[in-house]
Amino acid sequence: MSRSTSIRSISSITSETMTKTNHVLPTIADVWAAADKIYSVVSETPLVESPAVAKLVNAESVGLKLELLQPTGSFKVRGATNTILSLSDEERARGVITFSTGNHGRAVSYVANQVGVKAVVCLSKRVPAYRVEAIKALGGTPVVHGNSQDEAEDRYRELKEEQGLVPVVPFDDPRVVAGQGTISLEILSQNPDVDTLLVPLSGGGLLAGMAMAIKSLKPSVRVVGISIVRSPAMLESLKIGRPADIEEKDTLADSLLGGIGRENHYTLELVRRYVDEHILVDEEDIEKGMQYLFHNHGLVAEGAASVGIAALLSGKIEVKGRNVVMPLTGRNVSMATYLSVIQKGVDV
Repeated sequence: MSRSTSIRSISSITSETMTKTNHVLPTIADVWAAADKIYSVVSETPLVESPAVAKLVNAESVGLKLELLQPTGSFKVRGATNTILSLSDEERARGVITFSTGNHGRAVSYVANQVGVKAVVCLSKRVPAYRVEAIKALGGTPVVHGNSQDEAEDRYRELKEEQGLVPVVPFDDPRVVAGQGTISLEILSQNPDVDTLLVPLSGGGLLAGMAMAIKSLKPSVRVVGISIVRSPAMLESLKIGRPADIEEKDTLADSLLGGIGRENHYTLELVRRYVDEHILVDEEDIEKGMQYLFHNHGLVAEGAASVGIAALLSGKIEVKGRNVVMPLTGRNVSMATYLSVIQKGVDV
């Protein structure tokens, strides 16, 4: 049995053992409501075709959704905007708090600064220093604690109670999920023929939102989640039906590090319900994806943004004759790390 075949069966195997949530899951109506709200801050990003990749993998077409052009450099600004703009005046006056591996912290800091709200961002010691500095530059207050996102989340919980701050969580919130789902609305408008969606997977806010939205409007679309070998938290959680503890290891796709939260009320169930298939990519795959996007498209994409192209180039997913779209989720990467990767791929 191939790797992709065995992973594909996770959702069906665990459907009977999945911990049921009493929380109301977000729907396509929430995504439409988010679309009515976020564009005062968020950009509608272009979808560009990649004939070269399509030819390589025998696809009918391959589209790159350029979320890396968002004002904070990643898609995370969508969910953060929908959440913060949904707060009451009293909640805004208290200030907001979140935990993050970096991109969500940037987004919360940026949006909060736009509307005059205090923002505290809890990060683990594994988050690169350049991400911490970026949060400061965008007006947020970073708090570094622990050696994993789960430990940073523990500090977030403490500060939330001590200071009365309002939570803006990175993925497991219906407002965040709905905000990320607006990407699918744009994709369907830009390419109505899309039949395959490749989406990076970590805590699941992006995949849950995009999968729920696109399946609600076009159920035939095949939705594939792309996880990294060094932090497959959602995959392990799907296997056991509840949040799994995963050791975090250094990776080029550092935005995909972290668990799915100590408690998970939304994204675990949404991913189980709406995602058709799961693929794992390793560091070599990610490296080649970053190199390809630069040398063939002139795009600076961080490791997490490159996992979709990595899955295609490594042959881990069959897309012959299909109309494929993937979000390039962010561009926030250490320049030293990025240059070392690109220089290794001069012959790509």
